[in-house]
Amino acid sequence: MSKNVYTLKKTMVDMKGKKIHVLMTDNHSEILELSHKNIADKMAEVMNANTDNGCYYEVIEITNNMEN
Repeated sequence: MSKNVYTLKKTMVDMKGKKIHVLMTDNHSEILELSHKNIADKMAEVMNANTDNGCYYEVIEITNNMEN
């Protein structure tokens, strides 16, 4: 059975005005994968409320299409 996971994408603007997109990592420097969308949504909400440099966080769904 395939199971989708969620991660957070951080969008920021560099000194030249170019948008840079970065996926959030966990404490092992691997892409953070959350199994519940409501938790990912809440994390994005908290991160957006606490950013002080204009970054924006959004939830990205990662679809697992692998068959067993």
